[in-house]
Amino acid sequence: MNIYPTLPAAVLMLFGTSPTVFWMCAAGIVLCLIGFWAAKNDVSQAHGLEKIVALANLCFAAPLAVFGAEHFGLAKSIMELVPKYMPGRLFWTYFVGVALLAGAFSIATKIQVRWSGLLFGMMMFLFVAMMDLPGTLANLNNRIIWALLCRELSFGAGGWMLAAAAMDQRQTGTRKTLVMVGSLIIGLAAMFYGVEHFLHPTNVPGVPLEKFMPEWIRGRVIISYVTGAILFVAGALILISKHKRRAATYLGTWIFLVVLLIYGPILVDSLRTANAGIQIEGLNYFFDTLLYAGTILALAAASPRPD
Repeated sequence: MNIYPTLPAAVLMLFGTSPTVFWMCAAGIVLCLIGFWAAKNDVSQAHGLEKIVALANLCFAAPLAVFGAEHFGLAKSIMELVPKYMPGRLFWTYFVGVALLAGAFSIATKIQVRWSGLLFGMMMFLFVAMMDLPGTLANLNNRIIWALLCRELSFGAGGWMLAAAAMDQRQTGTRKTLVMVGSLIIGLAAMFYGVEHFLHPTNVPGVPLEKFMPEWIRGRVIISYVTGAILFVAGALILISKHKRRAATYLGTWIFLVVLLIYGPILVDSLRTANAGIQIEGLNYFFDTLLYAGTILALAAASPRPD
């Protein structure tokens, strides 16, 4: 039995799947191509792991496009997450979908990222204040709720890191402030995730949510422990060290590899099924973790280079 499912079979499956899954995949592929085209010069000029840092915008933009498409395909389901006191809940669902697609294009092409990054960060922090924080306070003993809170905060900080990296010399003070805030949020979240990996080593790595790593992934507990150690140490270095760029580069690279080598096969396996719900879950886990990698790489890109 081939435990790592073949990609061609998964691709062929897309033509017979739900429109939502198809357009989520199409949006992700298109934005990956756009992002790689925009980043190709930076990648070719970078050395070592800085080549991975040059992919920060791509890693950030592709998930936004996928989630934007999901907002249109599953609008009525996503609408239920909008607080009931908000008027026009379906309108806000579509509005966020449009905003995600527009932000994805801006970030991928590196056009006006100062504004798209700032606005995306503000949107995520509003989501935290309106939905995640009340949910967390109502379920203080639920570790998944805490993981989601840290994830949304990190994504918001990641948007601000992209904006900081795009700022010019005239905005040095603003850039330093954004990096300081982003380092605090991303560093603390990484340390929390690191501890969670040791407490729950069979769950998926990176952002430790409910899903378990499939048994056909060899050494899954070791992968979890290694990921947890890297998260905790890198998170601490991001908080207290002058070498935060190096720490964020190593951590972002590791999470990027986890996306490719762990979540990639999981995604392909999910796309081979005939169940649209399983397919969407696989897409969400893959692109959520890719967005987390993009968040950390954005911090590396915004941080000053060591002297």
